[in-house]
Amino acid sequence: MNPKSNEKHIDDLYAAILTLETREECVRFFGDLCTSIEIDTLAQRFEVAKMLRESHIYADIVNATGASTATISRVNRSINYGNGGYDIALERIKENDAAKSDN
Repeated sequence: MNPKSNEKHIDDLYAAILTLETREECVRFFGDLCTSIEIDTLAQRFEVAKMLRESHIYADIVNATGASTATISRVNRSINYGNGGYDIALERIKENDAAKSDN
């Protein structure tokens, strides 16, 4: 696939994800798009990010998630030097949880 074509495909994927409105729609879409192993891998990385943000040590994260230290290091690098995506998602989850508990 040529790079310009690949960029269009990636943009189309992001656009599709942004159309999803409910958890059920996400489950259905990602269930079709990804294998269960791919979903587990993404979920594991996100859990690692949450635990790193809560200042857990690597050994605790390994025990809780089964992630390798290489995966933990990769996620940690993304948190510290990446695009801020984990922080956006984690902050919005915290805000949504706070709004739910206020109701």
